[in-house]
Formats: sequence, structure tokens, C-alpha cells
Amino acid sequence: MKIIIDGKACEAEKGEFILQIAKRNNIYIPTLCHSDALAGLGSCRLCVVEVVDRGWSKVVTSCLFPVTKEVEVVTNSDKIKRIRKNIMTMLQIRCPENEEVAKMAEAFGVERKRVERFKLDNTENCVLCGLCARACKELGAGAISTVNRGIYKEVDTPYNEPSPECIGCGSCANVCPTNAIKIVDKDGEREIWGKKFKLVKCSECGETFATEEHIKFAYEKIGKELDMDKVLCDKCRRKAGVNEIKEIYEKV
Repeated sequence: MKIIIDGKACEAEKGEFILQIAKRNNIYIPTLCHSDALAGLGSCRLCVVEVVDRGWSKVVTSCLFPVTKEVEVVTNSDKIKRIRKNIMTMLQIRCPENEEVAKMAEAFGVERKRVERFKLDNTENCVLCGLCARACKELGAGAISTVNRGIYKEVDTPYNEPSPECIGCGSCANVCPTNAIKIVDKDGEREIWGKKFKLVKCSECGETFATEEHIKFAYEKIGKELDMDKVLCDKCRRKAGVNEIKEIYEKV
């Protein structure tokens, strides 16, 4: 079936989310809590759009709204712009010094003086999108989650102590849209969430690339026997794969 997004006819599968359809058709819808690798959550609400059906319109989160029939979608109406601007204003009040939030706030026309009126002594960088906790859970570690409620809500390890479940993979930091999660790699060690890990060197190039816990976790997941003396980084593993294919073709 087809739906109309900002005047453009777009092919859509029944049950497909509006955001997916828009991205496939190069139609920009802003997001903070979305990752193609994870199911939608709709916590940031920046991806709101208007859905028009039989003359009636309603505001929906595009990452969670499945298309079931032919409708019209408007991604940038005055109403939607106003909603996004209000959301970004609140996010910038929460994270006044964050560079990524500041860029988006400026793009949405948030006035700095409107934010500065609140004069909060705040160096917060987390927008509570939940991507990090979801990535950790989907990976199978579950080392971090949202804790507390209301204005005290945050992402943390259980009891604010180094989690035995954390494998130091860095997936949480990689999906964070505001760079709120810091990884420190120094002198063959990695520190994240208050926990230190030994970094493993690639057996081919000698570069450190992952923690021992991460590698062991991955091998256990795929049911493969681990030899720490023959562990390759991504670059060298791809190179080895190419060489192996090359050798096979040369023998044919």
C-alpha cells in the first residue's frame, strides 16, 4: 500500500512504522532515542508527526505508530514544530552544557535566554532516552538500568556500584546520542561505570581492541571455543576473511 508523507507517495508494508518508511524515503524526522538496532521506545517524543485520516488529524510518535491503512503524514507542521521546540527547551534546561542538545535546540529555534531564565547549576548530559540500558539488555548483560523516580531518575548500575554483569563492551556509550557515557582507555585498561577491565591485544596487529570479559561473553554466545592467543580485532578479522576467500577462488 501507499501512504503520503509531506506530499510524497511512499510504499509501505502493513504494520511498518512511520519512521522506518520516512527514513527509507529520505524524509527527515528528528530522533534522540531511536536506533535501527533496537525496537522503538518513543521516550524522547521528538519524532512526533501528524497523521491525517478522513479529515481528522492526531499527533503520534512515528517510531511506534504502525501503518495499517492509507493515511497522510505531516512531519513538519506548525503544530509539530511547536511541540518539538517545547521538548527541546525542556531537554536543554536539563542539559544546558551538552553540545549535541545545544545543536538540536538551535535547529528547533529554542531561544537561549528562555533556557537561561531557569539558571540551574546543572552539568547533566543524559537525556534519559534509555538507549544505553536497552542496548545492554538486548546484548544480554543487563548491567545498567534506569533507577529512582521523578527528578532523581537516572541511568546507573545497581546500588551505584561496579556491576558484576558489566563486560566493558561499550555498547551503551556507542548508542548514547549525547555522549553522556564516558569510556577511558589508557595503559591497556578500560574504565567504564566505575569498573576497570584489561584490554586484549589483537594477535595480528597488536592493537588493544576489547576487554577480556567482552571477548569471553561473545564466544560463549556463539558457542565457539576461545583461544586468547588467536583473537583478532575487527580490522584484522575482515582482512583474514578476505584473504581466505581469495585463497578459495585461487584454488578453483
